[in-house]
Amino acid sequence: MTLLKLDIYSVRNIHKESIIPSPKINLIFGENASGKSALLEAIFILGRAKSYRCSTIKSVINFTKNQLVVSAQSLQKNGNQLQLGIQLDGKNIDIHINQQAKQKRSDLAYALPLQLIHPKSYELLDAGSQVRREFLDWGVFNHDHDFLFAWRKYKKALSQRNALLKTKHLDQINVWDKELVYYGTIVDCFRQQYLEKFKPVFIEIIDKFLDLDGVDLKLVSGWDMAKDFNVILIEDRDKDLRYGFTHSGPHRADFQLLINNRLAKDFVSRGQLKLLVMSLKLAQVQLLANEHSQTGCILIDDFAAELDVINRAKLLSYLSKMACQVFITATEKNDFGNLSQIKIYKMFHVEHGTIKSV
Repeated sequence: MTLLKLDIYSVRNIHKESIIPSPKINLIFGENASGKSALLEAIFILGRAKSYRCSTIKSVINFTKNQLVVSAQSLQKNGNQLQLGIQLDGKNIDIHINQQAKQKRSDLAYALPLQLIHPKSYELLDAGSQVRREFLDWGVFNHDHDFLFAWRKYKKALSQRNALLKTKHLDQINVWDKELVYYGTIVDCFRQQYLEKFKPVFIEIIDKFLDLDGVDLKLVSGWDMAKDFNVILIEDRDKDLRYGFTHSGPHRADFQLLINNRLAKDFVSRGQLKLLVMSLKLAQVQLLANEHSQTGCILIDDFAAELDVINRAKLLSYLSKMACQVFITATEKNDFGNLSQIKIYKMFHVEHGTIKSV
């Protein structure tokens, strides 16, 4: 997937802008609050139907307008061109793909696989398990399209079971336990298979940025794997009834990044943590290209805040060789460093919401 043309309407201080990006590296610079992060946010909204900077879309819409629109013409891996569009007003969402209205968020996500690296990315390893679970499932979602069906079925069964636990009506709980075990086992299997393929790609990438031995990734399935899931549900039932929700299952899954069998986040430096997270995200895009010949899109916000000069140069060199399109923001043009080794790139300057090719 490559964005050939991008149109942005009423996203923060960007009123109406169109750009024709490079199919490889796009470097965007401008002062703080100029609109460069809003450009990345617009692309993110086009792929994920939500913002990465705030929880409500209303604050993203330009204060003089009632809705925002982002659309793009993209080139798919099979050579076909695809027209993508999304309109949001804070209450309603309207997704168009090739002029066909009322498309699903999942269709948009498949059409535009996005990976984001920004100053809070280190929270992937530092925060709670939900962040890591969502990261893992983005990879599984793009790796195997059957995963989404199984995950939705599992979530429905989980919701029904929790409702029974809260009301203490257990006459139907065995029915939903069977559903939970059936689809939960499938979800866990998808995650295990993905992580096995993901691990060597990640280790190969991290070796380019850090000298670390004994790097490993381990899936925590969400229940004691020494026992069958259905046995765990029976053993947990009294506790589940007491608290009114299901304690064990794939909805509590996590993954651990280990270095010599120790959690990396417990002893690496903040700089090393950022490089580990960056490598995790690059590995997801690289695996997508390896397994499906699908080129993802990488968004890097505030380049200089993430990396020192040496690692910025290493990253740009690596990105230039990847089969993906990249958008990178920085405050100063000099933050991008020496670009003489980068063959294909475009540079854009953003000022007061106006985007100009340099």
